[in-house]
Amino acid sequence: MKTRFFYITFFVILSIQSTFSQENEELKVTTEKVAVKKKKKEKKKEKKSKIRPYEPLAPARAAFYSAIIPGLGQAYTKKYWKIPIVYAALGTGIYFYTSNNDNYNRLRDAYKRRLAGFTDDEFYGSGTTPRISNEQLISLQDRYRREKELSLLLTVGMYLLNIVDANVTAHLMQYNITDDLSFKPKLNINEFDYKPNYVMSLNYSF
Repeated sequence: MKTRFFYITFFVILSIQSTFSQENEELKVTTEKVAVKKKKKEKKKEKKSKIRPYEPLAPARAAFYSAIIPGLGQAYTKKYWKIPIVYAALGTGIYFYTSNNDNYNRLRDAYKRRLAGFTDDEFYGSGTTPRISNEQLISLQDRYRREKELSLLLTVGMYLLNIVDANVTAHLMQYNITDDLSFKPKLNINEFDYKPNYVMSLNYSF
């Protein structure tokens, strides 16, 4: 009788222990699941905080700043490394324009003096025959006028490109490029013949 009572109590204690251990394991699993969910929520919150709020007037504002002062739109979009490129391009265009304009004015003044009967211009020389003839003066004037106009067009083009760059950069900064929405190629290996399969994957996480 005593042995039966002992075995019964022993089995009861074992069953109680097993139920407690199962409950503890279930509690651990549930706490781990809750912790994982909290981490996911925190990561999503961090991602959302990193995303800049949408500003519909930001591209127009950046273009306006670049139109007033070249490079200011790049500073507004925090692309500071583009500012020296903008000023180098505009400075080069202005330099060639002024240089070609000065040469054109010199040649035109010399040609006008020759038409007036003077032979003391810088292109005539010291001899009786001119170092540069009138026909050459005319062709050189045409050449420097074309180069002056081309330099002006390039300078204006660089100025407009500076405005367009600031506008496009501000537009691109408005796009959401997080990992929640991604479209990228993948390479899968077939388990049967070990041949690569090229696929495209579209991922969207809520």
